[in-house]
Amino acid sequence: MKLTEMHFSEAQPVESYGSGFFKIGGQRIEGGMLVFNENVQSWTGYDAIEALLELRGRVDVIFVGTGAEIAHLPADMRHKIEQAGMGVEVMNSPSACRTYNVLAAEGRRVALAALPV
Repeated sequence: MKLTEMHFSEAQPVESYGSGFFKIGGQRIEGGMLVFNENVQSWTGYDAIEALLELRGRVDVIFVGTGAEIAHLPADMRHKIEQAGMGVEVMNSPSACRTYNVLAAEGRRVALAALPV
């Protein structure tokens, strides 16, 4: 699926996604990924919470894409993110990509941690 084009001043948009990958800034990321501002890196999932906690002070909200279907975050993970002063919103990865793109285009301090569909 190709996402709607938007203009981003300080963020990398999710350009597209598909079975097992995301495309960001012309770069294809296989597997899960974490994107915030102009930074993009792979993300292995719920066990990689430290990468999310390192965003403290840089983002206000982390959108977590749980793959093709919405799933609950482990309660401990949600608690640690909220204790670090960040909000966390959980949705399926397609919805998380779209939401991240809209808010990043508005200049909001958001991050996206998503598992592939």
